[in-house]
Amino acid sequence: MKYIDHGSGGSADVLAIAEGEMPEVGAGEVLIKVAFAGVNRPDVLQRSGRYPPPADASPHLGLEVSGEIFAVGQGVGEWVRGVPVCALTNGGGYAQFVTAPAGQVLPVPDGLSMLQAAALPETYFTVWANLIERGRLAKGETVLIHGGTSGIGITAIQMAKAWGARVFCTVGSAEKAAAARDAGADAAINYRNQDFVLEMSKLTEGRGADVILDMVGGSYIERNLRCLGLEGRLVQIAFLQPSRVEVDWMPLMLKRLTFTGSTLRARPASEKARIAAELRANIWPLLADGRLLPVIHQVFPLADAGGAHRLMESSEHIGKIMLKVG
Repeated sequence: MKYIDHGSGGSADVLAIAEGEMPEVGAGEVLIKVAFAGVNRPDVLQRSGRYPPPADASPHLGLEVSGEIFAVGQGVGEWVRGVPVCALTNGGGYAQFVTAPAGQVLPVPDGLSMLQAAALPETYFTVWANLIERGRLAKGETVLIHGGTSGIGITAIQMAKAWGARVFCTVGSAEKAAAARDAGADAAINYRNQDFVLEMSKLTEGRGADVILDMVGGSYIERNLRCLGLEGRLVQIAFLQPSRVEVDWMPLMLKRLTFTGSTLRARPASEKARIAAELRANIWPLLADGRLLPVIHQVFPLADAGGAHRLMESSEHIGKIMLKVG
């Protein structure tokens, strides 16, 4: 099969088509003939050597795909050959074939294309686990989402609105502000010419946010603490800025705040399977009736994975960046 090799890592220029053996399907796994694969920030970090995969994961890039079941391993009951699915993989998604634990496989939601389905797993697993579960977002609460037009950001805006929350986000341009509002944000703050701490105080009449979903870190951490209201929750899912910073933690005590966070890839298969079941029960019906829909910015051929990574690193995209494989 053909797959994308990143060699020993480096810039996006290292990404190249290679040929290798199809992965063997193990017990409890399915083998998927890939139609589309999603491009995500962890792929860029892994390529550049800053996010090594777990020891038991594929060493190759790609954490989400759509396609058809090609084979099933021992002990797999639900899935059979030929069924269209999407899946959260443990790596190796930039390829014509990839394996995934059966518990991380989901049906293509009714009415969605294979392209749209491939844009779901990584972002929806991440947003559900962090915004809904760790952030405990509830109906009527206020949430601030940083990076509002990233794949994660668009997903978080839509999911938070579906949850009945009041949604604000930060973006870097007027075009992105319009896209965020189109996705359902009640207001978009342009961090290039607005102070999001001051704007959030105005938007909430001084009350502050109940939940903040942040992937920036660095200088944002202390400012996030200032943005939160009583009993607020700050959920950290990445660090585009440094993770080591000096912070005044006094607001943590004065406002009884919670600062939490998580990564997805290192979680055990049982935990990912549980999240998949929650998504299937709570979110897949909203996708099927059109209340949630992924936003696709651009589709690249598999051979131009380097171009997809360069676009990701530019942060000029709105929504998901995808690879066409099949």
